[in-house]
Amino acid sequence: MSITLPAGLPAASVLRREGLFVSEAPGGQGPSLPHLRIALLNLMPTKAATETQIARLIGSAPFHVDLTLFTPPSYAPKTTPIAHLETYYTPWSEIAPRRFDGLIITGAPVETLPFEEVYYWRELTGIFDWAQRNVGRSLHICWAAQAALRHAYGVPKHQVPAKIFGVFPHQVLHPKASLLSGFSDEFHVPVSRHTEVRRADLPTDRGLELLADSREAGLCLIEDRVRRATYMFNHLEYDTDTLAGEYRRDQEAGRPITVPKYYFPQDNPAHPPVNRWRSYAHILFWNWLSEVHRSAGQAPSPLRRRNDRGVQSSTARRPAGFTPSATSAGLGTA
Repeated sequence: MSITLPAGLPAASVLRREGLFVSEAPGGQGPSLPHLRIALLNLMPTKAATETQIARLIGSAPFHVDLTLFTPPSYAPKTTPIAHLETYYTPWSEIAPRRFDGLIITGAPVETLPFEEVYYWRELTGIFDWAQRNVGRSLHICWAAQAALRHAYGVPKHQVPAKIFGVFPHQVLHPKASLLSGFSDEFHVPVSRHTEVRRADLPTDRGLELLADSREAGLCLIEDRVRRATYMFNHLEYDTDTLAGEYRRDQEAGRPITVPKYYFPQDNPAHPPVNRWRSYAHILFWNWLSEVHRSAGQAPSPLRRRNDRGVQSSTARRPAGFTPSATSAGLGTA
């Protein structure tokens, strides 16, 4: 369980205190584990918090992860000092020629805008296309999942009457799916969305498989075998107090907001929330990295994961469409 982060990244000290092995040099050697190169396209306004959340989850899996941070070329942060990006993030011009085993794209606070009105939309769709040639597997979170489905399949997003906000029970629809290995039949996930993707809008002949959903919160997790992508519309990566921070932020700003459902004990914000999703976050990211590892074509001793359905072993395979020697293409201008 180890991870390499950009030198000086604040997340490093946090994760060291939690017991993770953190190195701060490219290709830094931790324990003897398979190495995976993961890129994180971080579009969240809370950059440092998101860096820590994602690094914690991928750094706890049985791999050594080299994590590279980046944003679209024209991206201008509103709540994070530009010096943070200049210090810890790699310019797109240096990302584009490279290949990565995995790519994670976060949500962004732009979900109420039409996709084409997001100023970096053309750059983002270029990154989606680049990933098909230069990345083994991709994980898209919240708005990024909606955006990827729109670009690949024309799937629309829909405004909901009131923000879907809370920690909602979800149901596993395909218990034999490798991404859900180790999950209970029902699990809780933080949700914080003003929009949704609907099942009726998903193409039925393009290899999309809905793995989990919620009766109250809608779609949760989709696997796309054709594009080697996973779409997670909610936020298993969130910390215990993330929804509380969003709730108080919106209250202070005078925005219409209700107490997040199933989050505070007795729905009372005076009580500290209880984290009921942490273990599932670790399981999902472990399972996703295991898929990334298999796609990378590495074949050390097989990983074995035990759950209530028995023992599963990994086998090495390369994904269709991903050529290790492929060269990248640049992006269109925004």
